[in-house]
Amino acid sequence: MATLSLNANLSNPINTALFLYILYSVHKIVFPSVNLPPKPLPTEFKSGYTWMPKSHPPTVLFKTFTPQTLAKYDGTEKAPGARILLAINGTVFDVTAGRNFYGPDGMYGNFAGRDASRGMARQSFDLDVLTPIDQPLDKLTDLKSDELDNMKAWYDHFSNKYIICGKLVENDDPTASAD
Repeated sequence: MATLSLNANLSNPINTALFLYILYSVHKIVFPSVNLPPKPLPTEFKSGYTWMPKSHPPTVLFKTFTPQTLAKYDGTEKAPGARILLAINGTVFDVTAGRNFYGPDGMYGNFAGRDASRGMARQSFDLDVLTPIDQPLDKLTDLKSDELDNMKAWYDHFSNKYIICGKLVENDDPTASAD
């Protein structure tokens, strides 16, 4: 039968170092220092957390839009919280955060509340690239491959920067959300 031996060989430097560390630790636990002045309490958060928003943004529901229901989200409504939406290749993005660009006075303001696919593909801000809202959706069949690549690059950019909040369907589509 093996017996447990507590023979500590302190001639080994590792054993000696461990033994001294254990003694030091036990000493700190048994005899804590009481002569240290108390640490000052932090003051940077006494008035509250400055990084917290004043209010959280409203919940965005995924909806099915038609060109006619999308048109009212063009940024002209002055109500606080009025949203600005635009569509690219059938996907609707909430670009409200980019109000300076997509609002009525922004350089991309003509795309707000509209299907911007052809304009993004052709890098054009002209009004003639926009399909009237009472017409069928633009099928984009006449676009060249480099224009389709442009549109895909814009779609990827918007996907990484803005919230996808819906899809764009034809005006007579029965799946469209009622407003």
